[in-house]
Amino acid sequence: MNDIKERLLAVKSQIVKAAQRCSRNPDEITLVAVSKKKSADTVIDAIKSGVDILGENYIQEAVDKIEAINQNYFAKHENNEKKIGINRDVIWHFIGHLQSNKAKVAVKYFDLIHTVDSLKLAREINRQAEKIGKIQNILIQINISEEETKSGVDADNTIELASSIANLKFISLRGLMGMPPFFDEPERARPYFRRIAQIRDAIKNNNIDGISMEHLSMGMSGDFEVAIEEGATMVRIGTSIFGSRA
Repeated sequence: MNDIKERLLAVKSQIVKAAQRCSRNPDEITLVAVSKKKSADTVIDAIKSGVDILGENYIQEAVDKIEAINQNYFAKHENNEKKIGINRDVIWHFIGHLQSNKAKVAVKYFDLIHTVDSLKLAREINRQAEKIGKIQNILIQINISEEETKSGVDADNTIELASSIANLKFISLRGLMGMPPFFDEPERARPYFRRIAQIRDAIKNNNIDGISMEHLSMGMSGDFEVAIEEGATMVRIGTSIFGSRA
């Protein structure tokens, strides 16, 4: 068993245990393997190990990697004579800060964009999606930690942004994403995860037509178990699967 597969199985086991602790169905929780700064070869190893959803933070790095994997990487037969393409669909999520001038590329390559934080960005995504006849799935990113170094809409403005996005025909708003401050103790992140879930519930209670609040993207390698206990439906795990980054 290779290192990635071993770590992946360990993370999946932790997800199951965390879900069971709070009487949730583990199947409700989606694992997004964060592959930023990892080579296409390493990502291929992860796909072979069972990863089927990958998260990337940087547009150009992601495009180069996706193109390389789609065009140039193959699994070989033992006799090394015949090459076979990877016969399994891989879904790509964009989880980094997205500038409006990169929306066209994001719409082309990504099934879900986690990091929409303004109506300006949403409108540009909508415009680019219309051009190719796509309904682009998105999440609103909340700056739940209120840190200047982090992107995201202010918590108090989230409902207003969701209401505005609901009018965009080529966007499907599926939920919220957020990151607490970094803590050595995962338990300290719990109030931030709980607040994101409360905002999600408030948006639901507004009964805004044309949006869905089914997803909460929250929790990373150091705190995803607490995030699951507070309602996360997507966890973004990098280090615990791929190991440390250079």
